[in-house]
Amino acid sequence: MATEICGGSLFLSVKTELQRQKPFLHSQRTTTTSTRFNSSKPRFSFRSSNASSFHHRNSSVFCRVATSDTLSDSESTAKDGQDRLSKVPVSNIRNFSIIAHIDHGKSTLADKLLQVTGTVPQREMKEQFLDNMDLERERGITIKLQAARMRYVFENKPYCLNLIDTPGHVDFSYEVSRSLAACEGALLVVDASQGVEAQTLANVYLALANNLEIIPVLNKIDLPGAEPERVIKEIEEVIGLDCSNAILCSAKEGIGIMEILNEIVAKIPPPADTSKKPLRALIFDSYYDPYRGIIVYFRVVDGTIKKGDRVTFMASGKDYFADEIGVLSPNQLQADELFAGEVGYLSASIRTVADARVGDTITHHFIKAESSLPGYEEATPMVFCGLFPVDADQFPDLRDALEKLQLNDAALKFEPETSSAMGFGFRCGFLGLLHMEIVQERLEREYNLSLITTAPSVVYRVTCVNGDTVECSNPSLLPEPGKRKSIEEPVVKIEMLTPKDYIGPLMELAQERRGQFKEMKFITEIRASLTYELPLAEMVGDFFDQLKSRSKGYASMEYTVIGYKESDLTKLDIQINGECVEPLATIVHRDKAYSVGRALTLKLKELIPRQMFKIPIQACIGAKVIASESLSAIRKDVLAKCYGGDITRKKKLLKKQAEGKKRMKSIGKVDVPQEAFMAVLKLEKEVI
Repeated sequence: MATEICGGSLFLSVKTELQRQKPFLHSQRTTTTSTRFNSSKPRFSFRSSNASSFHHRNSSVFCRVATSDTLSDSESTAKDGQDRLSKVPVSNIRNFSIIAHIDHGKSTLADKLLQVTGTVPQREMKEQFLDNMDLERERGITIKLQAARMRYVFENKPYCLNLIDTPGHVDFSYEVSRSLAACEGALLVVDASQGVEAQTLANVYLALANNLEIIPVLNKIDLPGAEPERVIKEIEEVIGLDCSNAILCSAKEGIGIMEILNEIVAKIPPPADTSKKPLRALIFDSYYDPYRGIIVYFRVVDGTIKKGDRVTFMASGKDYFADEIGVLSPNQLQADELFAGEVGYLSASIRTVADARVGDTITHHFIKAESSLPGYEEATPMVFCGLFPVDADQFPDLRDALEKLQLNDAALKFEPETSSAMGFGFRCGFLGLLHMEIVQERLEREYNLSLITTAPSVVYRVTCVNGDTVECSNPSLLPEPGKRKSIEEPVVKIEMLTPKDYIGPLMELAQERRGQFKEMKFITEIRASLTYELPLAEMVGDFFDQLKSRSKGYASMEYTVIGYKESDLTKLDIQINGECVEPLATIVHRDKAYSVGRALTLKLKELIPRQMFKIPIQACIGAKVIASESLSAIRKDVLAKCYGGDITRKKKLLKKQAEGKKRMKSIGKVDVPQEAFMAVLKLEKEVI
């Protein structure tokens, strides 16, 4: 027995033990099976006096069993990398993704799969390994889909497992749909203590729409509050999946991981073997590298692609040489050739952002495919806001940053916009409020921009008197009252899953936001589903925060846009000293116009500096003033020199001062400071 200590880890090469355990190890074998010191089920346990310098006396040291030719961790990792690049038959390829509600343990499970299969060495392992953005780590959520190639030996046959980890929040459902289109199966992860939640349902329906094989997995069974039997019953009743063979696991403790890998191999079908056909590869993601240009992630659907091939992007018609191709494991590993069914990346010194879009099809330049792949449906933005640089000189940088970010986030839409208060900027469309917040933070962090964000708004549909229909996301684009016949707003169907104790508060919240009750049903004895139809404009504020607050964090929601509905909407203008300030205008429901106008005028009174003349601040609907505040003038004490004398002398001086103030008001101009705009925009986000 030879022992070797490297980097604080103890490795043992045990020839005799391996020979004795060979039948067992073949069934459970990974290239290097890695177990932490505190593993709950160690393969071998040794007491070693040599280990006492590293651990307390009489402690058991649990070790990773390595093959006899293992010399060091770095060599083992390199060998793993080479193994992952070695080819397997198409029948041994499995493409799958992990779907779940937010915070049900997707990323932890992905980490454990990477660790158990030896894809990531122990010393490089860290929590949320695939979440490589600082934002993802800070918030504890997955924002971007991530792909990783693993090698797993099952019944003495090597298998190639391509994993795609997906986000769980409703705002990133477009990422999930793109991931599922590149897979044949999905692991449905459900928290054994929380049960079925809103986004669980939404993701399952997406997977079923793509005809994927779904494997139910109950995670976090090690928690004291875990109720696997109740959750299995919930899944069967609510979703309709057969959970008789559902896998009970704990990704954190490593329980049930081998069963998951075996089920993936046994149940998920392999991709079709179409290697002989002309090349067709679907781009499912991309990003911009400042040194290598645009890096494209793709799934080979038909044919093969080799390093150095001349390829054409069918939508843009541009052709490039494939300078570098490879697989994601999860870091990029170069390969010479990729076949049908495999997932990989392509670097071809692409510098023009528009040349390689998500959903495009890659084919050979000389032997083109007859037709392109269907691609993806265009994401429909739900929430709009204006993005303006604080420094006007940064406008070109903002445009470049948005173009590069759109490569990595295909759901982002933008168009140029000008504002009298903010200058030049962009009107951007997002899938939701969290999406908007994440995009703003990524622009500021990754591209070093300082930005101003206007209040979020939705797209209204205006029917004019002459029969024309106009869509406007900006109040300044709204036609005059005399020219418009009606205004329609987008309506969403919202489903809230909640414990029965919070049904009352959530119904009250929905009705406050002009919601129409549709249905209430009990999923189990203690959990209910509430369905409402709600204007989207009422949801883009703090609806989700209020939902979590009133349910003490137990409720979840999922929504879908169902169409447009005519409503009593009006444009609320803000006038300062008789002049309309266009950037502060909003579209509100007539019932809420007074409260919104009152809040805006009060806030502006605090923020606008006093002038030498009186300033009226008014909230108006058309010509009608519905809320008003006035900012008193700065006055000089003209009576200071009158230490006596007749009252008429004082009146004369005051009258002269009043005439001067009146003249100043008629020619005076009020400059609203940037801080006032920022504060009012923040207030609009709260009150609208």
